[in-house]
Amino acid sequence: MRFLFLTYEAFRSAMQALSSNMLRTILSLLGVTVGIFSIVGVFTMVDSLEKDIKNSLASIGTNVVYVEKFPWIFGDGDYPWWRYFRRPMPTFEEFKYLSENMATSPAVVMMSFQGGVPSRRKNNSIDVLCQGITYQFNEISDVPIAEGRYFSTQEVDAARNVAVIGSTVAETLFPDIDPVGEQFKIKGNNFTCIGVQEKKGAQLVDIGGNPDEKILIPYITHKKMFSSGFNYGTIAIKGYEEDKGLLAVENEITGLLRTKRGLRPTQEDNFAINHPEAAAKAISGIFSTLRVGGFCIGLFSLLIGGFGIANIMFVSVRERTNIIGIQKSLGAKNYFILFQFLFEAVFLCLLGGFFGIMIVYLISFIPLGSLSLVLTKGNIILGFAISSIIGIISGIVPAWSAARMDPVEAIRSK
Repeated sequence: MRFLFLTYEAFRSAMQALSSNMLRTILSLLGVTVGIFSIVGVFTMVDSLEKDIKNSLASIGTNVVYVEKFPWIFGDGDYPWWRYFRRPMPTFEEFKYLSENMATSPAVVMMSFQGGVPSRRKNNSIDVLCQGITYQFNEISDVPIAEGRYFSTQEVDAARNVAVIGSTVAETLFPDIDPVGEQFKIKGNNFTCIGVQEKKGAQLVDIGGNPDEKILIPYITHKKMFSSGFNYGTIAIKGYEEDKGLLAVENEITGLLRTKRGLRPTQEDNFAINHPEAAAKAISGIFSTLRVGGFCIGLFSLLIGGFGIANIMFVSVRERTNIIGIQKSLGAKNYFILFQFLFEAVFLCLLGGFFGIMIVYLISFIPLGSLSLVLTKGNIILGFAISSIIGIISGIVPAWSAARMDPVEAIRSK
């Protein structure tokens, strides 16, 4: 109990010393404020960017692999570019072959292809991303319907001219009426709108395109309009939750496609199996490097602030040497004197850290286009933790020198 009381008295003495030298207090904490602002600001920016990109990756499906011509990640070594260009594109026949022969996966196999195209209704027009899909598309990628409905299997198999449109497309082409059931033109062909997707809003990175500005139509319909019958695109396969890393699905796809394409055992694969999770992992590695760089930059500001506070604490010890002697002659323990100056240094750093975090918090309200800055609890805790550590490091030597003073010599110093 006595220890707690003396600790409280040490803390109160430190607060009185700081309040009696307000200008010096403010100037000494500026370095810490700038350093914490730099570190927390960089971490907040990087976290927000990473979250935005990972959300975009999540929108193209979880536990999904994509069969394509090119790999998303080229690996560590060099690979001759011409080998990728010589590869064939995945075809609709291969999609059907995988759909009929996949045994270990849930048999959720989808194919899609997309391209930019103008869309028109009366005097209203908009350039959109038109994506041809098979019926299983909504089992792999989320398609939240705000109005109307999704495709039926009959509409997709029969290649009917029906479409599910994004919210921005609906607002542009049908500003005054309900779009469901209404007709519009895609590349001069009449289509009927059967559904409108929920508004997603703009993101910094829209992998696969922003659904608000996209039109979904049956895959065969799309190929008839845009590819002159060349039925190629991207094949996506959804695996089991318990298949960690989707290794079983990937091995089965590899075996089936090699058989379908007639590859000999000595020939390498002429297709790529891409994992969104692998891309997310690579992105995390890049952002981890950015965090380290930002931390190192902010650390230089913190070191300057720490040296400034250490200097102020030495000055404070010298100014209060006589008071320290009186306190020790009246029975003050060494830890009371040490805590008194250590609390002063830590409080200065915490106050500087608080102002640095507040600046980041206020900046998060500034509109930055499609990027939304979010100051997380983890970054707030990190800012205060670093401030505390800098305060302890900056104040421990001055506090220790004050605690070890001889009371007689300290009193005579005046």
